[in-house]
Amino acid sequence: MSPTKAPQREVFATRGAFIFAAIGSAVGLGNIWRFPYVAYENGGGAFLIPYLVALLTAGIPLLFFTYALGHRTRAAAPLAYRTLSRGAEPIGWFKTGIAFVIGVYYAAIIAWAACFMVFSLKQSWGDDAEGFFFGEYLKMGDPGVSFEFVPGVLIPVILVWVVAIGILVLGVQNGIAGFSKIFIPLLVVVFLILVIRSLFLPGAADGLNALFTPSFDALTDPKVWIAAYGQIFFSLSICFGIMITYASYLKKKTNLTGSGLVVGFSNSAFEILAGIGVFAALGFMAAAQGVEVGDVASSGIGLAFVAFPTLISQMPGGAFFGVAFFACLVFAGLTSLISIVQVPIQALREKFGWGNKFSIFIVGGAMAIVSIVLMTTVTGLYVLDTMDAWANNLGIVGAAVVALLVVGWVLKGDLGKLPILRDHLNAVSSFKVNKLWLACVGLITPVLLVYMLVQQIITFATEGYEDYPAGLTGVFGWGMIGLLAVLAFALTLIRWPQSSIDATEAAIADSVAEENKRNAAGSGSGPAVSKKSGGRAGKGLLTTEEK
Repeated sequence: MSPTKAPQREVFATRGAFIFAAIGSAVGLGNIWRFPYVAYENGGGAFLIPYLVALLTAGIPLLFFTYALGHRTRAAAPLAYRTLSRGAEPIGWFKTGIAFVIGVYYAAIIAWAACFMVFSLKQSWGDDAEGFFFGEYLKMGDPGVSFEFVPGVLIPVILVWVVAIGILVLGVQNGIAGFSKIFIPLLVVVFLILVIRSLFLPGAADGLNALFTPSFDALTDPKVWIAAYGQIFFSLSICFGIMITYASYLKKKTNLTGSGLVVGFSNSAFEILAGIGVFAALGFMAAAQGVEVGDVASSGIGLAFVAFPTLISQMPGGAFFGVAFFACLVFAGLTSLISIVQVPIQALREKFGWGNKFSIFIVGGAMAIVSIVLMTTVTGLYVLDTMDAWANNLGIVGAAVVALLVVGWVLKGDLGKLPILRDHLNAVSSFKVNKLWLACVGLITPVLLVYMLVQQIITFATEGYEDYPAGLTGVFGWGMIGLLAVLAFALTLIRWPQSSIDATEAAIADSVAEENKRNAAGSGSGPAVSKKSGGRAGKGLLTTEEK
């Protein structure tokens, strides 16, 4: 019997299309509502020093790592890790599961932002933005789980999923890349207008002084450095399968490291721009209320849906400011959501040999249903907050720790399988990586991530989270992580279709040929392929029982 024909793999038409899509994934809600407060709380202007160090030693090196893994195998996370070792496949499935979870609640936040974009026109929250958001809009009940739906949230969440799935149906180039090429520039333009408007508000200088006045004593505090690495790690969409998946859509000859540098520095530039705009606005808010900037500074949901509506009510031209601000949240959120949803779509498409549109409707539809059931009720915010805390602080960090330790140290070879990825990067890229990259990915980053993970586990285990009941954190925190781990191993037991194996082996054979070609031409920074780095043209890629 002849093997089934694999669905034709989509590709980004140009490197620029990929860069826009990757920036769209990296630039999300965290850039706008997380970075400014993290910087403010951790040394102000001095925080930029550990932040830059973290970008150069963890953020960009990890981007290179994920780009190389996805591009070399032309596969989503599970199959990409499987090519390194059968035992590594669960890592890819766990990352895929984390993306599923994040997509489920991310859509709800985008829906809230879309509603508040409309609310800004008439400042519907009145004099009590906090009471309006939590009480009148979300209609929050006691912490727990309820299936009492909130119509004002239900309908917008459905619409967000319709838009996201519709874009994905258009395909990688026409959908993902096309949407990102339009809305990333639009996001930047709108946000620049927002920042410029903020800079001319009374009190803006006080806000900027609060943010950028350096406290160099903070540089001796290990927590400040951990905060810098955490911000870089979370903001670049590194370790939940997105960049592996996106890199798998690239053409055979693509400058991976050059693209990574553009994406990494663009993301950080937008974060600093966000810090300027947010704290200029908070400076005005503090001046209007006659308080210190620190008294109004906040992050996350509180900043977006309580502090900023209050600010909008106090400033001249507040309606325009509000529409622009929440439009930025919607644009940034949608470009990230699309990349998140694509991760499980592509992974399951490869595992079961599904067609493109079929996999989008099955996986996207399942995510939409779970999102609607859990996030549009009177207890949706509690569930969202719990899932977010565990997915980010334990799920993403834990997956990254295991991935780097397994790939760098557990698998056979000098520094594990990292030389294979180094050789691939050097074969197709302009900026060559060397021992410093190996040290960053194989040693510096894993050590820091292990510290972050252990500290967070201890905190959650001993202190709980936000005074939420144990049942809530047990089910949607610890239980969610445990379920994803079980599913990761269960999916690994399912046999891969021959079409997926053949496609990935062919991709690796092409990669090895390119590495050998570059090596023969003497253009590399050393041997492109060595016996220790596994330079075989696809032989022994997967276990024999699957061939």
